[in-house]
Amino acid sequence: MEKTLDHIGVAVRQLEDAISFYKNVLDAKLIDRYRSEAKGVESEIAIMDIKGDRTELLCPTNNTTSPIARFIKQKGKGVHHIAYRVDDLEEALLELKEQGIRVMEDTRRTNKHGRRLIYLNPADTEGTIIEYCDYPDEK
Repeated sequence: MEKTLDHIGVAVRQLEDAISFYKNVLDAKLIDRYRSEAKGVESEIAIMDIKGDRTELLCPTNNTTSPIARFIKQKGKGVHHIAYRVDDLEEALLELKEQGIRVMEDTRRTNKHGRRLIYLNPADTEGTIIEYCDYPDEK
């Protein structure tokens, strides 16, 4: 199955500062900004676009339960995950299973933009947090 880069997720401590940097230095456009208090998300998210390439800025809203807060505490701010778009998430998950690649089932969800997503287990990806996603409403 073909995979294409969908976006890069970046963990930040100060969302306003990060948005300012992306706008003023990288000439990015703020596409959307929203807050998700869903379990396992608990972040404010700003989607930045630079000539069609997307970066999601992820700022924790709960410093005790947000996975982004935990990531920053362990590794510091910076690249959190790389998301790859697949044609069909269910088919991609079957492919991963055949290859012996585990996913983190508790991360499976649909976001406010209709993007279905799940994270692969970093123990099987050489330590990189990888998201697989699809957009079934676009089909």
